[in-house]
Amino acid sequence: MFAVFEEEKWITILMFTFLSLSILSRIMIGIRYQNMIRQTENMSTTSHKALKQCKLKFANCYQLNGGVSNIPIFVDKFLNKLKLGPLLVQTVYHLSGQFMLLSVFCSGLGVCLCLVAGHTIGDILPFYIVSFLGLYLYYSVSAIADIKGRRRILKTNLVDYLENHMASRLRAGLPIEAKEGAKTGAKEPKTGIELMPVHAGGNVHGSSTAVASAAVRTESGEGAEEKESDKMGRIFSLSEQKELEELLREFLTS
Repeated sequence: MFAVFEEEKWITILMFTFLSLSILSRIMIGIRYQNMIRQTENMSTTSHKALKQCKLKFANCYQLNGGVSNIPIFVDKFLNKLKLGPLLVQTVYHLSGQFMLLSVFCSGLGVCLCLVAGHTIGDILPFYIVSFLGLYLYYSVSAIADIKGRRRILKTNLVDYLENHMASRLRAGLPIEAKEGAKTGAKEPKTGIELMPVHAGGNVHGSSTAVASAAVRTESGEGAEEKESDKMGRIFSLSEQKELEELLREFLTS
């Protein structure tokens, strides 16, 4: 019964070739996605080239733009550019379906050639058998590979890592001025009065021993820190500063 394959040798070769390419394409895509899903479970130490490129690109975009507003879209764009060899994964996915259709087309073409050559229905039956078995195998492999489901899992894992782990670390690594300037703006300068110790003995107007000295210092700028060794007095509140200034003027001019 299968002697018809020998008579229509080239049609048979094309039919089985397209069928094999269709099924292998689905299997390869499923394996690639599954491997990436396994690597996303430990993204911090992953050695996967595509995932490392994704992390690097995300870090660059985050630092250049001050953040990534829509991380799911960023992950979608990354997944759309994934390659399987020289071809995009999406291209291989669509070619898989086209290969299956070409296999069925070759089977139908073989049936037509057999009918033209005068073969009976029993002689051309193998082409129908291969077509039905090929379609069943194709859809079975597609269900097992579950390419759309694995892509969805991969996207979820990537979004979770980039949004909940990497973005928070990048945010913490930004300069303090950049974070506070974007949220609260520039800080107002601090003003205060620092008292110096007062030594007794002598008059106010020119004796060798100073009676009292005061220094008013204005602190400005963000994140200014005062050392304990430089603090010789106490910083008063605004109302106390005014009263203290008046007392100092009266004391020094008396």
